[in-house]
Amino acid sequence: QSNRSLFDEEHSPGDAAPYAGIYRCTGCGDEIGIAKGHPLPSQNHYQHSPIYGPIKWKLLVRAIQKP
Repeated sequence: QSNRSLFDEEHSPGDAAPYAGIYRCTGCGDEIGIAKGHPLPSQNHYQHSPIYGPIKWKLLVRAIQKP
């Protein structure tokens, strides 16, 4: 568990993922694993319907690479 603010940030579809890890859509609950810098999925990601509201992604698990 963490109280770091990076887990509270919401990101829009098409934004570059600021961290490698697992993100959850705050509307439909769909989760994705993504590498840092890759664009977050857009409107047509799996199971997101307009009834869920706008797509916003939140970081759930941050992947850390050791040097």
